[in-house]
Amino acid sequence: MANNHSHMSGINSHIEMGSLDGRSVMELEDESLVSPRPMDRKTSSLDVVPHRSFFNVGTEEFGCKYILNSTLNSIKIVLFSSKLNLLASCGPLAIVVDKLTNHHGWVFFLSLLGIIPLAERLGWATEQLAFYTGPTVGGLLNATFGNATELIISMHAMKSGMLRVIQQSLLGSILSNMLLVLGCAFFSGGIVHCSKEQVFNKASAVMNSGLLLMAVMGLLFPAVLHFTHTELHFGKSELLLSRFSSCIMLIAYGAYLFFQLTNEKNLYTPINEEETPMDGSSDDDEPPEISKWESITWLFILTSLISVLSEYLVNAIEGASVAMNIPVAFISVILLPIVGNAAEHAGAIMFAVKDKLDISLGVAIGSSTQIAMFGIPFCVVVGWIMGRPMDLNFQLFETATLFMTVLVVAFMLQEGTSNYFKGLMLLLCYLIVAASFFVHIDPKSIQDKPKTNS
Repeated sequence: MANNHSHMSGINSHIEMGSLDGRSVMELEDESLVSPRPMDRKTSSLDVVPHRSFFNVGTEEFGCKYILNSTLNSIKIVLFSSKLNLLASCGPLAIVVDKLTNHHGWVFFLSLLGIIPLAERLGWATEQLAFYTGPTVGGLLNATFGNATELIISMHAMKSGMLRVIQQSLLGSILSNMLLVLGCAFFSGGIVHCSKEQVFNKASAVMNSGLLLMAVMGLLFPAVLHFTHTELHFGKSELLLSRFSSCIMLIAYGAYLFFQLTNEKNLYTPINEEETPMDGSSDDDEPPEISKWESITWLFILTSLISVLSEYLVNAIEGASVAMNIPVAFISVILLPIVGNAAEHAGAIMFAVKDKLDISLGVAIGSSTQIAMFGIPFCVVVGWIMGRPMDLNFQLFETATLFMTVLVVAFMLQEGTSNYFKGLMLLLCYLIVAASFFVHIDPKSIQDKPKTNS
């Protein structure tokens, strides 16, 4: 009997130690590594495993099994939850074609298709991270990582000395966000909700329009200074003015971020927020699909993959222009931004259809504002550091296009309402811009060709 009693106490102490060890293992792991509660089918299957694992196998094996299961589950969600990921195979194919052949047109086309799913997944991973950060930081994260593709392409072009590709791709990204992305959002939202006018936060739209006009001012003066031949020091004043204006624009954007993060009235909060608890079954009940640290890990992985493909894309631009008989300006201003804005495009349309137009506006106009007030000046400062003469003189044709686009969009946003006709007008404006760049020969790139060849 004493032996049985000691035997039972040994088992009890073993179980107690196992449970204590299990609790310590689970406490050491970050809370965010555990998938949120709404994913019942995943957590319920895991809930049964710990007791058997602690008793039979031990805490270390359970920890390894748990990490392995969560990693495999994360890979499954990221890679197989979107049909667009079928295009991801085009990325490795582009690298193989580049290594084995000299068909720059195919390398460019395959790289372009390969970046599309990566950009979409990058935007998705940012949205997952935004679940854990709140609306303000989440909105800024969406805008920042939404523009990561364009900035990565710009850095590779900077390294190759293709300054006009940088200028035109960043300009094209602003035009694409303001006309194509916002136009599609207004049009699709207006068609779905045709019985009423959709409304959005007018104050936020006006503030972003003001920042975009400030960016136009920063781009306009160096171009006017150059084409009127009124520089104090010919060839130097324009570059110095561009660098000074870029620093001012970066300070203004930093102040804008500080204002957003500290202001009590959050610009990313929808104006009809008070209505969401009543019909709260729409979007707020959707849980994040992966944890915080998994989101951060995937952001780094996807950014690295986009960086690798962007290098092949940039190197194939000029060869693709010759092979496909398409101007480099059209490729830079129209084709590259459409790929880079894939995540914003899908997100803006989805939120507009759900009658969350403020979020669509934050994605489209917020992204344009960030490129104009941060992306372009940042590239000028990086070029300054690298010894590249990157400036804000985008030439008269491009600057005039941007000026007219900002004016058109500002007039569309001034009422604080949206309908499908406004969206249609923005889309038609984008078609005019695309056709203009298809027949436009960039004089600066022609002048720069002998320099790059020599």
